[in-house]
Amino acid sequence: MNSRYTFFLTVLAVVLFTNCSQTTNNNITDTNDYNAYLAMTDNETLNRAKENEVFWSEKLEKSPGQYGYHSKLASTYTAYFTATGEVEYLKKAETELLKVNETTRYENPSYLKSLAYNYISQHKFKEALELLEKAEALKENLSETQKMLFDVHLELGNYNEAQAYLNKFENFGDFDYLIRLSKWSDHKGNLDAAIKYMEKAMAIAESSNLKGLKQWSYTNIADFYGHAGEIEKSYNHFLKALELDPNDAYAKKGIAWIVYSHEKNPDEALRILNTVTNAYKAPDYYLLKSEIADFKGDESMRKEQIELYKSAMQNKAYGDMYNKYNVLLYTDENINTQEALQIAKLEVENRPTPQSYDLLAWVYFKNGNLKEAVNIVDQHIIDKTYEPATLYHVAEIYKAAGKTEELKPLKKELMASLYELGPTMEDKINQL
Repeated sequence: MNSRYTFFLTVLAVVLFTNCSQTTNNNITDTNDYNAYLAMTDNETLNRAKENEVFWSEKLEKSPGQYGYHSKLASTYTAYFTATGEVEYLKKAETELLKVNETTRYENPSYLKSLAYNYISQHKFKEALELLEKAEALKENLSETQKMLFDVHLELGNYNEAQAYLNKFENFGDFDYLIRLSKWSDHKGNLDAAIKYMEKAMAIAESSNLKGLKQWSYTNIADFYGHAGEIEKSYNHFLKALELDPNDAYAKKGIAWIVYSHEKNPDEALRILNTVTNAYKAPDYYLLKSEIADFKGDESMRKEQIELYKSAMQNKAYGDMYNKYNVLLYTDENINTQEALQIAKLEVENRPTPQSYDLLAWVYFKNGNLKEAVNIVDQHIIDKTYEPATLYHVAEIYKAAGKTEELKPLKKELMASLYELGPTMEDKINQL
């Protein structure tokens, strides 16, 4: 699962319903723990967003000169996006934020950061950086701006700049610092430190009793626990997030992954995910369901879910948000290989991170250009990232290149990361 681009947003929420299932005594999960959450028919976030849209639209209609109302509408549309996953609401929020920034001549740090926040969600990281640098020059609420600058530089692969900003706001008693230090530790491959700092942040969130901070902490520490093989801890913290918000889609997705990857129960995992996708429209859920269908051996369902994803991608509003998924799908399915190459090159141009270079190396490898793939791995990937999915690609490329000694430690690490990679990868890793 991929949880690396949350940017400290409140976790996603959806309207869900329930079904029945059974568990075994050997399982970590128990349907009695979460079935009630799948039965939720009321979504407070969505209801509040609907009320706010009416309220602020009417206020703006009566007083069109009150540019701050555009910002309020933007927040409402962002809440809509959070609740539904429908990208049109993210674009509507952008439109309102552009209006308020144009009115204030891009001289209000708060509005600049709000638009940057929106661009981060759209993976427009270079545009977000430009806005944050303007906000930084205005020197208002500087620490908050510097924290966002750390986020963006990390996403852009500007690691020296990211570390420099992290040092600027160092404070081991600050929640915002600790969650970023945790993210930085994870980037450096130090999962133990990442968990330690996230636990400290979680303790602050719990002592402050702020619902949003607690919920964000629970889902993120759940991910880290999963990566560390502490599956029961992961499960319990996803449940904690659901106690706070029964419509937390990300927590339900996390439980579905445990059921699928750890317990090898694809039908129950699909049942959970189906309740999510009835109301929540993020396209990557289709790809997850196609993977689970593949594990089941249900080729018809696998193809159906891929077609649903491809249909969703016809919506140009997604922009660059799903470039990674598109490259991997086109390459692994052997479709649109030239388009996959162009997208991978664009990702490297936009975000020259090891993960972006991995996409490019993988496309070259799958297209038969082994020499170029090895060059990219050696120069831009190896020893620069510890993401299991990336390391699997490296291992396949090294195997093809006959680099057997380099392959051995990678294979060992990949076997240790099988939970994170998913059960469909076990045979592939064994064949390395």
